[in-house]
Amino acid sequence: MNGILILEQMLNGLQFGLMLFLLAAGLTLVFGIMDMINLAHGSLYMVGAYLIATISAATGSFWWGLGLGIVGAAVFGMLLELTILRRLYQRDHVSQVLGTFAILLMCNEGVRLIWGSQPLSLNPPASLAGPVELMAGFSYPAYRLFIIGVGLVVAGLLYVLIVHTRVGMQVRAGASNREMAMAMGTNVRTLFTAVFGVGAALCAVAGGMMGPLLAVQVGMGESILILAFVVIVIGGIGSIRGALLGALLVGVVDTAGRTLIPLFLNAAVGPQAASNAGPALASILIYILMAGVLFFKPRGLFPTHG
Repeated sequence: MNGILILEQMLNGLQFGLMLFLLAAGLTLVFGIMDMINLAHGSLYMVGAYLIATISAATGSFWWGLGLGIVGAAVFGMLLELTILRRLYQRDHVSQVLGTFAILLMCNEGVRLIWGSQPLSLNPPASLAGPVELMAGFSYPAYRLFIIGVGLVVAGLLYVLIVHTRVGMQVRAGASNREMAMAMGTNVRTLFTAVFGVGAALCAVAGGMMGPLLAVQVGMGESILILAFVVIVIGGIGSIRGALLGALLVGVVDTAGRTLIPLFLNAAVGPQAASNAGPALASILIYILMAGVLFFKPRGLFPTHG
């Protein structure tokens, strides 16, 4: 293990954490404002990735695919909220879990019906296909650096939107005390539709960014949805700042664990045991992190004050 490997893993963790943040930001606002558990959030990530891959293939341009796919996913998310999810607001959490899980299954089958069962390919733009030399002896893929840049820009824009605008003030008020926000004249229903559209657009950005690195396939949003829930629990439900810090923690810990634990086990107990136990131990590392955070901060790192 050397400094180059550590630096590379830190950048990989930062990139993965920022993509998790794009998913968790919309999820934590929906959960915080409307007290709604939305298991269909990962489906928006999947639909966004499929739209971007399809439009990119049709136009021959990754950028056209990314732009139009984000708009398409946002429209799909708002239609989903207006037609189905709005009816679940007043139901209990069990009904919400069952209802959104049904939507998740229908989205999977709908995608399979339209695009088939085979994964779609999504290539990065040619201008970002090569490596960039960050220092002597260390090069890093330009596309991964682009993902980090996009994640930081989106996080900054969300910070300005939430902290320094009137809409952001209403969103924070809704996340902290929905009844009080309604009493002060905030149209929470319209606000929630807009938040849902923004959340769907962020999901599409994450899906489009991760598409060239992972397979664009049916069910791709389910595994990453679990990590998004871990992020918002660590950060505090309804907190954008908490979602960002939680996502970076989970991204760095998960990436470092998948690389370093097998190396340590290989040196300690041999390659066979390392290959068997390494991935399993790395997978539970983020849940140990979550348990540790909740032990000291039961409401997460940055809880909203309701």
